[in-house]
Amino acid sequence: MTTRLEVCHLTDIPEGGSKGFEIPGGTYDGFLVREGERVTAYLNTCPHQGHPLNWKPDAFLTRSGELIMCSVHGAIFEKGTGVCVGGPCVGKSLRTLEATVQDGVIAVTVG
Repeated sequence: MTTRLEVCHLTDIPEGGSKGFEIPGGTYDGFLVREGERVTAYLNTCPHQGHPLNWKPDAFLTRSGELIMCSVHGAIFEKGTGVCVGGPCVGKSLRTLEATVQDGVIAVTVG
């Protein structure tokens, strides 16, 4: 069964930033990456060993904010595609979730 979650408002995520969110009853939580009006949603699990990517709430990006980074083993991923471009799982990808922005509200489809 799929569920549509209204996660937050677009303005709750700084331009170029990220924000975690809970998936009720899910095995993993998720996170959002904002680039302008575009938002990409991912499951918060590294394809290398399944660890959560962040080391503190909403901390999913490298210092420069250009890439997503796993805090456990340092794998780095492209923000828009989730493809690993450095570290122990090069070529693997984060699992994406369907995200939409309507009237400034970000909704994610899970399940």
